[in-house]
Amino acid sequence: MARELFSVHKLSKIFPNGNPGILELSLSIFEGECLLITGSNGSGKTLLMRMLLGLVEPTEGEIRFRGLPLHTAIDTLRREVGMVFQDADAQIIGETLEEDIAFGPKNLGYPKDVIKTQVHTALIATGLLEKKDFPPRRLSGGEKRRLAVAGILAMGGEVVIMDEPFANLDWPGVVQVLESIRHLKAAGKTLILLTHELEKVLALVDRLVILHKGMIREAGAPEGILDRLDPVYGVRDPRRTYTQVRDCTWLME
Repeated sequence: MARELFSVHKLSKIFPNGNPGILELSLSIFEGECLLITGSNGSGKTLLMRMLLGLVEPTEGEIRFRGLPLHTAIDTLRREVGMVFQDADAQIIGETLEEDIAFGPKNLGYPKDVIKTQVHTALIATGLLEKKDFPPRRLSGGEKRRLAVAGILAMGGEVVIMDEPFANLDWPGVVQVLESIRHLKAAGKTLILLTHELEKVLALVDRLVILHKGMIREAGAPEGILDRLDPVYGVRDPRRTYTQVRDCTWLME
């Protein structure tokens, strides 16, 4: 049985105006799973991830990482968990791909020989080795997201969170990101995907969670959830176009 990675218990975030962003949310995320969290705009997806990363303090409730309260495990969390932002340009720091990927391991104080090895391995894993000396700004949208993934891997990351990974990408860009997701899943990494574009990736997902107004409304196997999907959640059933969950991917076999 997979080990519990994140444990979220009765988590709430109430904004100063009294409106809830997250409300009494409980969720377990397990090692090695590919979890997709969906919901309409404002449902709480990004806020929940920012809380998991320790960037936003909850009003109530508890988050544990590998069995420890989040605030006591923050150093481990920083090494093991990385997020690919919706705006990939916001994560670019280095003048070349190699320099950009090395930034995280350097900040963690890794020895130079370790950094060199991990950067090289990350470039290979994301298919970017031939462009290691390129300026990151010259990359396509899909390549920039792969660059962000490479930075996470170079730090020894075991968990990759992707916030709207297909936003503003053309078909080739979407396929590049999907190939990264498939590769990371095959490597045993934990993946947390935040997207409403189910038709592009649902075939690769182990579990689906639907958020609505800051609360989990459904969680479980994608097929069963779609069979009882409530239109009020603002989530479109991709099987209207693709028929079955296993068809819901833009990857070409």
